[in-house]
Amino acid sequence: MYGDSATIRKILTATGDTWAIVGLSGNQRRAAYRVAAVLQSFGKRIVPVHPKAETVHGEQGYPSLDAIPFPVDVVDVFVNSGLAGPVADEAAAIGAKAVWFQLDVIDEGAYERTRAAGLDMVMDHCPAIEIPLLD
Repeated sequence: MYGDSATIRKILTATGDTWAIVGLSGNQRRAAYRVAAVLQSFGKRIVPVHPKAETVHGEQGYPSLDAIPFPVDVVDVFVNSGLAGPVADEAAAIGAKAVWFQLDVIDEGAYERTRAAGLDMVMDHCPAIEIPLLD
């Protein structure tokens, strides 16, 4: 419902290649770490966003979206649903073009606000699953 194939394809192929990944740290056991590696393997520039601001997969981290000193195309959200809405609002505020909520991250209000702000959005999907399926 919140991830039609046309929007998924657009975000993965045409929206841009700079992906801020909120919740990405150096913890190799976390899904964000693995998804970031997949996105990099498909040519995406990943930008770790985590309070620790760690360098992950060779990319400098930042403590928040508004601390990133360059444009971000997509904000990929690895926080629980209760925290995800404000991240979507921040994505719109920094001028991102799209927001991607990971598997099991759902906030219908955030979806409506993000779409109303003119951004594309996908919820409850994983780009690491979707990107290899593109032709």
